[in-house]
Order: sequence, then structure tokens, then C-alpha cells
Amino acid sequence: MKEFFGTTPCGDSAFLYTISYGPLRAELTDFGATLVRLYVPDSHGNTADVVLGFNSPAAYAVSDTYFGATVGRNANRIKDAAIVVGSKTFCLNANDGKNNLHSGPDGFERRLWQVIEQEKDHICFALHSPHLDQGFPGNADIRVTYRLTADSLEISYVASADRDTVFNMTNHSYFNLAGHNKPERAMKQVLSMPARFFTPASGESIPTGEMRPVAGTPMDFRVPKALGRDIGADYEPLHLQNGYDHNFEVFCNPCAYLSDPGSGRSMAVYTDCPGVQVYTANFTHGNGKDGQVYAPRCGVCLETQFYPDAIHNPQWQQPVVKAGEMYKSKTTYRFSW
Repeated sequence: MKEFFGTTPCGDSAFLYTISYGPLRAELTDFGATLVRLYVPDSHGNTADVVLGFNSPAAYAVSDTYFGATVGRNANRIKDAAIVVGSKTFCLNANDGKNNLHSGPDGFERRLWQVIEQEKDHICFALHSPHLDQGFPGNADIRVTYRLTADSLEISYVASADRDTVFNMTNHSYFNLAGHNKPERAMKQVLSMPARFFTPASGESIPTGEMRPVAGTPMDFRVPKALGRDIGADYEPLHLQNGYDHNFEVFCNPCAYLSDPGSGRSMAVYTDCPGVQVYTANFTHGNGKDGQVYAPRCGVCLETQFYPDAIHNPQWQQPVVKAGEMYKSKTTYRFSW
């Protein structure tokens, strides 16, 4: 199903597309290739929209939350807004202090994507990104496909460029398995992660290069616990980021397991990425979709990714893709109820 969603700041028409499979239903817009709504049943026979979002492209365009967005070419932060690819330095836009966040102020989340395929259970968006778009080298073509199965939402990325470049795509959905309109329950969601290490960051959220063991710290989710249990602990990494906003190693799959005790909904995250960023909406505020007011810590992001600023940390897996080679990545959110 396709319906008018609103007008973009450039005056283009954006549309809302619905896909479904069994009890799962998703609504997505071509503005930012964005997940707007995701309906999941619970153990009581009720269905709820479990992701945060807005009612119009205009609201998405002026927000800095990245609700449900396809982020690229590079997710997360790059120190000093510059990268070296090959022997050449490429300057990016500094939009987070002196650093680059989610590729800059004119990111893929503010572009109108082309729908190149839609069936009942899936939709594929396409975008061309020219050489030096956002400062990144290479003429690039990107595809992102959202697909529903009987119990999962799968998000797949495929991209290539005619020069060596950086690809590190992610989806920036904020989850509240109680329902997006129940912010008071967001930090009561229980998170379990097998990760043994996380990457501490500076006050600018740039990783220090350290891989710190989670053992004995509030960052340890190897035993399931509510997101809010330790978020206020006296621990410097939590102080610096005002809560959880940290990258964890993907040690095995599922790399994360989120559940809402009240509804019985749960979500397991599977990915081929080396890391996952846990972000507890520490600075979210304002009006969201359907009249809901979003306050800080009203959801949690589980952003699968290369490690933040990996380009400046050669000891970590690198997001550089050679000219003509294919970048592929897939993340699956598997639900139970």
C-alpha cells in the first residue's frame, strides 16, 4: 500500500509504504528510507507500534534524533571530520563539535530515496550518492531492503562505488517494546548482551581506542537487567554520555536480546557487523507521532555498525570498501510474544 505522507523541505512529495507478513506490519517512507511504524503483537493478543517516529517528513527534516533513519555513508562519529582513504585526506562536515556525526548535516536520512521494488512483505529503496557527497570519495549506489517474515524485520544493505570509499550503514530505530506511547516503561525494558568488551569514549563521544572489559562495570549486560537499573551509576563513561551511548563488541549472535516484561514482547538482534551501539535516547525531547511527547530515555537504539571512528583505529575492522567491490550487510530483529 502507498499513500501520501507529506511534502519535503525541497517541495517534493514523500510517500508512506506499508508492508506486512502474518501479524507483523511496518510503515516506511521514502524520505530517508525511514522506518516510521512497526506493529508487533504481544502475549495478550494486543498489537502496538514499538518504534519512535513522526507524522510527517517535515518533522523528520528538522529533528536531530534520526528516528528510524537509514544512516550513511558512515554511521556514528568520525574524529576531526576527516578520513584518509588510500593516501588522500577527505574533509567531511563537522556537525558534532569538531567531529562528524552520521555523515553530516545533509545525511541520507534527509534524502528522498527511490522505491525500486515493493511487494507485500518487502520494499527496496535506492539512492545515488555522487563523488564527494558529504565529503566521501566515489560515485556510490546504495540499496536498502526492509523485509518482514513471520517473526522478523530484516534490513539489508548493498552498495558499491567507483573509488575506494567508506560504507558503514545502520538503521537508527528507537525501540520501546511496550509501545512508543508508553515512555515511562522504556527504561524498564530488559537488555541482555553477551559482549565481553565495550569501547569507552571521550566527552565528545570519540572512542579512546581501548577495548574495556564489561566485567565489574555497569556496562555488563551478560546477565539480563533493566536498562534503567545502572544508568545512573557513578561510572565515568555513563557520566560523559549522560547514560548509555556506547559501542559493544558483537561476540556472537544474537548480539542483543531486548524484552518488555509487561507485554511479553521480546526482540533478538542478529547482525554481521562487528559492533552494536546501545543508545538510551539520552537527549530526546519534543512531540512525536500520534500526539506522543518524547522525553529523554523514552526508547533504546541498537545500532549495528563498524566501531565508531574505526577509520582512525587500524586495530579494528575497517569500513573501507575498494572501488568496484560490493558492500553488503544485514541485520535481523526477531520478535517473540
